[in-house]
Amino acid sequence: MSTLSELLAEHTDLTGDAVEHLQRVGAEWQLLADMSFADFLLWVPLAKVPGEEPRPGTEFLCVAQVRPTTAPTAHPDDKVGARSTEVENPYLRRAVVEGRICREENPRWHLEVPVRSETIPVRLDGDVIAVLSRDTNLAMPRVPSPLEISYLGSASDLCQMVADGTFPPRTALGGSDTSPRAGDGLIRLDALGLVAYASPNALSAYHRMGHASDLVGLRLADATRDLVHDPFDSAEVAARITAALEGRYSLRMEARAREAVMLVRALPLRPRGDAAGALVLVRDVTDLRRRDLALLSKDATIREIHHRVKNNLQTVAALLRLQARRTAIPEARRALAESVRRVNSIALVHETLSASVDERVSLDELVDKVLPAIGDGATAESRAKVRREGSFGTLPAALATPLVLVLTELVHNALAHAFAPGVSGEVIVSAQRSAAGLDVVVADDGHGLPPGFDLETSDGLGLQIVRTLLDSELDSALQVRARSGGGTEAVIRLSLRGR
Repeated sequence: MSTLSELLAEHTDLTGDAVEHLQRVGAEWQLLADMSFADFLLWVPLAKVPGEEPRPGTEFLCVAQVRPTTAPTAHPDDKVGARSTEVENPYLRRAVVEGRICREENPRWHLEVPVRSETIPVRLDGDVIAVLSRDTNLAMPRVPSPLEISYLGSASDLCQMVADGTFPPRTALGGSDTSPRAGDGLIRLDALGLVAYASPNALSAYHRMGHASDLVGLRLADATRDLVHDPFDSAEVAARITAALEGRYSLRMEARAREAVMLVRALPLRPRGDAAGALVLVRDVTDLRRRDLALLSKDATIREIHHRVKNNLQTVAALLRLQARRTAIPEARRALAESVRRVNSIALVHETLSASVDERVSLDELVDKVLPAIGDGATAESRAKVRREGSFGTLPAALATPLVLVLTELVHNALAHAFAPGVSGEVIVSAQRSAAGLDVVVADDGHGLPPGFDLETSDGLGLQIVRTLLDSELDSALQVRARSGGGTEAVIRLSLRGR
């Protein structure tokens, strides 16, 4: 299904400001739907001349839809992309022409469900650019409780502000899509800042912050300031509640007291420009913040472990290098040097993980660190160069570590066996990444495979390590073949499905 922006670009000539305003409506309207106990559909007129009223017979296109979390939906079917004419719903054009909220006199039936609909003009800079329809499922009769009355009254004020063009505010407020919802906790303030209604969840959040009594009748800004111990935070949260009473919007913020954390957002209520108080949404996020701290602590511990493992591996590599210098037997010196190379490759993986926020590795950066080290260690035997082509992308650490070791062995084998001493050449490590897998080829332009070479019977330690890692860690296999144009290439196909 196309997005709101795509549908508007394809079917309308709305300006960039108008599109941004409709996106702001979409960021806020879950709150409207929950407090209205109704579905909201966003309709735009088709073939409308900017600045003019839609002509009789104009079609309207539904470009977005939201359902309430507090009541049964009136539209179980997806309405995005649907069209409506003036005959089918005359109130859409009427809302645009008259510029006011219009309500159907009698419910209509939709999929055997009685639905009452209201149309709300969406105004920007004095012009109606779209229409919201508020469709309520009447199949489930509701008892008008204090909570429902407060919800519906606040929703009506906000809908009138949409028709006035004062809500949502032109300045985008970051975090509006992650702010508290009506069901998290709702407090309605009158024009003097006194609490007219507080939902049970809002009372629970304040009780956890240390407020023992009821909130109704209290000045919420003062009550909240007294709870928050930090003087700067207490003054800030009180100032934001007061700003909402004065008609100003502000960002949501966190308030902390008695090891409890509460998310607070205050919205001004000014239907038709009249000061009607404010709507304060709160959410108790104490347990969520505790989990966040636990995850941060765990993440820091894991990164510290990777850092210490890297240091220990570098110490082991230094000891092996020192032992190699004191060894007179050339074969033993070479074996120790290869061990140093392998240990350093693993250390580089842990160094990368110690700086990562998760257990994933950017393999391109890691390979670019490993390959020059391998080439420098082989310059005494050959003059071949090593380079990378393509991108490996990002892989989990469980795959990155064995794959780096495999690449290290294959590149070292190519440098050690594909070229005669003093002969120039090139080893290319190429990668091709797809959604399903990763294809890696290590190719050289050397003298090719020796006669009678058999990968399965080869007793070289490097190839044995490669076969073992591919089989046990990467669930893959190695294919070694002659390269077109001369040389050798080793091919690995690594499946990423389920990883």
